[in-house]
Amino acid sequence: MFRAAVDIQPACLGLYCGRTVLSVNGSVETYGDCGVCPRGQRTDDNKICRECVGSPDRYDWLYLGFMAMLPLVLHWFFIEWYSGKKSSSALLQHVTALLECSVAAVVTLLLSDPVGSLRIRSCRVKKLSDWYTMLYNPSPDYITTVHCTHEAVYPLYTIVFIYYAFCLVLMMLLRPLLVKKIACGLGRSDRFKSIYAALYFFPILTVLQAVGGGLLYYAFPYIILVLSLVTLAVYMSASEVEVLGNRLDANRMLCLFCKFFKDLLVRKKRLVVLFSHWLLHAYGIISISKLDKLEQDLPLLALVPAPALFYLMTAKYTEPSRILSEGGNGH
Repeated sequence: MFRAAVDIQPACLGLYCGRTVLSVNGSVETYGDCGVCPRGQRTDDNKICRECVGSPDRYDWLYLGFMAMLPLVLHWFFIEWYSGKKSSSALLQHVTALLECSVAAVVTLLLSDPVGSLRIRSCRVKKLSDWYTMLYNPSPDYITTVHCTHEAVYPLYTIVFIYYAFCLVLMMLLRPLLVKKIACGLGRSDRFKSIYAALYFFPILTVLQAVGGGLLYYAFPYIILVLSLVTLAVYMSASEVEVLGNRLDANRMLCLFCKFFKDLLVRKKRLVVLFSHWLLHAYGIISISKLDKLEQDLPLLALVPAPALFYLMTAKYTEPSRILSEGGNGH
C-alpha cells in the first residue's frame, strides 16, 4: 500500500483531475499538484494518475474493428458506384482498398504503445463520460477553470484518427497510379471520382469520431444491424429478386429458394453482396452478445440468413402493382 509523502493536501476537484506521481521512495510516493494526467494514464479512485497497463477486451476490439471497417466499406461502395457495370478495374481497386486499410491497421498497431507489437495497452472504459473529459473541467472559484482534459479511454479515441491518417496517405500514394493504369474504360473525369469521394468521407469520419466516439462505442452493434438490414432490403429490391407468390406451399418455397441460390451462383456479384451482409449481421450479433456465454450466444448466429429469407416471403405484400390493384378493387 502506497502512502503520500505529504498527508495533508488540498482536495483534487473534478471528475478527471488527478495528481501525478513525482517520485517513489520505497513505499512512499510523492505527488504533484492536481491537474491533467499525462497521456497513457488516468485517475484511480484516490485521484492519483496511474499508467494504463490493461489490454482491450473483446468489445473494445470489436469497436476498433467497426471503426476500421467504415472507410473500407465506403471505399468499396464508391468504387462500385463509379466504376460502372462493365469496368474490369473494379475488382483490382477493391483489392487495393482492402490492402490499404489492412496495411494502415497493422502500421497503426505497430506504432502504438508498446511500439513494435500488435498488442496495445489501454485504459478500461467505465462510462460514457470517459470519452468526453473536456466537458468535466472544474471551476473551483467559478472563474478559473482547471483543465484536466485527457484521453481517459486511451488509446481507443486517438488510435482511430491515426488509422484514418494512414489510410488516407496510403490511398494517395497507391490508388491514383493504379487507377491511371487500369481504368481505361472510364472517362478522364470519372476514373478518379472514387478517390475524390474518399477525400470527402475521411473528414466526415474524423469529425464523427471526434464528436460521437463515445456514442458510437455503445451503439455500433445496433448501427451495424440496422444499416445492414436496410441496405440488404434495398439491394434485393433493386436487383428484382423474385419473391414468393400467393401460394406458400412447401414445394413452391423450396423451389424458389433453390432458384434464388442458383441465381446467386451464376451472378457472383450478388453472392458476394449477400455474404457480405451476412458477415455484417454476424458481426453485429457477436458485438451485442460479446460471446460471454458461448452455449447461449453461438446459436444466435443461426439468425444471420433470416432477413434474406424473410424478404423472400414477405416482399410480395409490398409490390406496387399488387397494392394498386387491391386499391382499385376496393373502390
